[in-house]
Amino acid sequence: MATFLYRIGRFAFRRRGLVALLWVVVLAVAGGAAASTSSTASSSISIPGTEAQKAFELLEERFPGSSPDGASARVVFKAPDGEKITDGENKAAVDAVVADLAKGSQVQQAVDPYRARAVSRDGTTAYAQVTYEVNSFELTDASRDALESAAEGGREAGLTVEIGGDALVTMPKTGTAEVIGVAVAAVVLLVTFGSLVAAGMPLITALVGVGITASAITALTGVLDLDSTTPILATMIGLAVGIDYALFIVSRYRAELAEGRERQEAVGHAVGTAGSAVVFAGLTVIIALVGLSVVDIPILTKMGLAAAGAVVMAVLVALTLIPALLGFAGERILPRKQRDRNGEKAAVAEEKPGAGTRWARFVLRRPIVVLLTAVVGLGLAAVPVSDLRLNLPDDGSKPTDTTQRRAYDMISEGFGPGSNGPLVVVVDAEDSDDPKGAAERTAAAVQGLDNVAAVTPATFNEAGDTAMLTVVPKSAPSSAETEGLVRAIRGEARGIAAETDADVLVTGQTAMGIDVSQKLDDALAPYLALVVGLAFLLLMVVFRSVLVPLKAALGFLLSVLAALGSVVAVFQWGWLADVFGVEQTGPIMSIMPILMVGLVFGLAMDYEVFLVTRMREAHVHGETPHQAVETGFKLGARVVTAAALIMVSVFAGFIGSSESMIKMIGFGLAVAVLFDAFVVRMAIVPAVLALLGTSAWWLPRWLDKALPNVDVEGESLRRESADPAPEPAASRA
Repeated sequence: MATFLYRIGRFAFRRRGLVALLWVVVLAVAGGAAASTSSTASSSISIPGTEAQKAFELLEERFPGSSPDGASARVVFKAPDGEKITDGENKAAVDAVVADLAKGSQVQQAVDPYRARAVSRDGTTAYAQVTYEVNSFELTDASRDALESAAEGGREAGLTVEIGGDALVTMPKTGTAEVIGVAVAAVVLLVTFGSLVAAGMPLITALVGVGITASAITALTGVLDLDSTTPILATMIGLAVGIDYALFIVSRYRAELAEGRERQEAVGHAVGTAGSAVVFAGLTVIIALVGLSVVDIPILTKMGLAAAGAVVMAVLVALTLIPALLGFAGERILPRKQRDRNGEKAAVAEEKPGAGTRWARFVLRRPIVVLLTAVVGLGLAAVPVSDLRLNLPDDGSKPTDTTQRRAYDMISEGFGPGSNGPLVVVVDAEDSDDPKGAAERTAAAVQGLDNVAAVTPATFNEAGDTAMLTVVPKSAPSSAETEGLVRAIRGEARGIAAETDADVLVTGQTAMGIDVSQKLDDALAPYLALVVGLAFLLLMVVFRSVLVPLKAALGFLLSVLAALGSVVAVFQWGWLADVFGVEQTGPIMSIMPILMVGLVFGLAMDYEVFLVTRMREAHVHGETPHQAVETGFKLGARVVTAAALIMVSVFAGFIGSSESMIKMIGFGLAVAVLFDAFVVRMAIVPAVLALLGTSAWWLPRWLDKALPNVDVEGESLRRESADPAPEPAASRA
């Protein structure tokens, strides 16, 4: 591995003009493809194997033209204080708004609230349901403008009018905080390298990789039916790892120059050693992301594959474009004061221990105290996980100043909280001798359950073999009581099927959310076993050890639980909610635990690989275990610290997103990297290695022979190198 990458680095350095040109061409082609596409992001969520999805597909088949996946809007009207919505002038205003709504070019129908009996018992509130022929991301700006214009007409007539539903959903935005995150990364790079050229190189190359990936995703959005959050997640991951991978290679290159190697040889050694760590770190991230496909939720699979593509691009850029740009940079890659500094001064400077060395010595002297402090601290941060509640976001989770949230609250007040998330019960009576009787039996059974506010009369399709009932719970969509009602209806379905030969299925947005949560819960353990197992094998190949990969996996579990606990504390409990711009607390999104497990595991292994490979390299070259730990920190702590700060800054930038999912992911990943880099990798790892001593690098002899030798330490480069290993700077002086 090291020899192969060494040759790649030297080739890219020698043919830097060609390599840079090829990357510019790839970026231009991808950008052109993205600019020419007219496809839109998908807003549909398919959950294969769930009852809600099966019922949804049945409705599409048996009720053609109903567009169950089309966008919808719920326009809620409230009369002025002391008046009724049924009063003459108020009713006329509502009728006018509904008529305007029905004129929309993409509108399938706008239901009159008075005919649909969508008027509250106290007569103050009503709502009109508007359905569209296309999904929310295919709605034109003209359709949204018409919706808001019609509502404004009702307001001008003196009514309070708010709009709920997904018709107003637009592409999520990340806001200016993302730019701030990149700016912070630039400052960290400048402080780390002390050179504008060296600081700018990781940023430029990361942006090239992200630009290509984002453009490719945009171009393929329609072909692959990608979700709107897919390019944002890929950008988030690609930007973070792209900067980090470039940072490690540039740092190793400068270290090789300090050792006295010629520039081309220094590039070869940097790519052969640090590049090997980049490859294996990238592989752990890719394994974690591609592994999301085992959950069997298409949207999650596509997000994982797109983000994995961004990581692949970051690795390729780091291994080829970075060496080429190093060739162009020349001596400017070094700080100005180091370009003229002689070898004797450099040697003197190296004798003074840095912060990384001093910290390593502190941990090596007190490993038990450091280990216990770190573990207890992460354990306390993980405590809120015990109160974790999962659900899919709805209008009730939006900020209180949005029209969607105000519409949600008005519906809850006027019709009960369950009206915001009605259940759809589908009676498939195709094999029944009495479809009407089956529907009546279902309605009676459901009406007799607790927590049911209302059951609408059955609506049959044209063939008369399928009925649809709307069930309104008494409780809010995200409550445990509503989840219990869904399970109770499904329990009754078995008895109904035995009596009538009709299948009874429950669907709707609320039921879909419950099924998603259950499916993700069921998939978490197999996914964790797959990802951790594959990564364990990969790390065992890299480190030639059994205990080091085991320690890495256990440390990851600590950091991910602590990060998830922090997410619960902020987004569910509301701690520091104002600081992070969380305007509405509530259940954590169902997708969050498994997504964090995948992303955090991959990213956590980055620092494990970069830091511990330095220790492994020193140990292979004859140092004692304690000396190897100290050397690893001396050579890698500063760079790992900078990389972690950069990644935290990039992820934290996405906390400014208007999309709750992106905000939550950005916060969770930022906290996870903070915990993992500075607590697990900087404290727990050296403490455990200090306690294990030589045993840390133990590997059974038979396993050592069976595992391939990938030579991450670059031992073979001593033979491959064109020039002999340089003498120490002091002796040359």
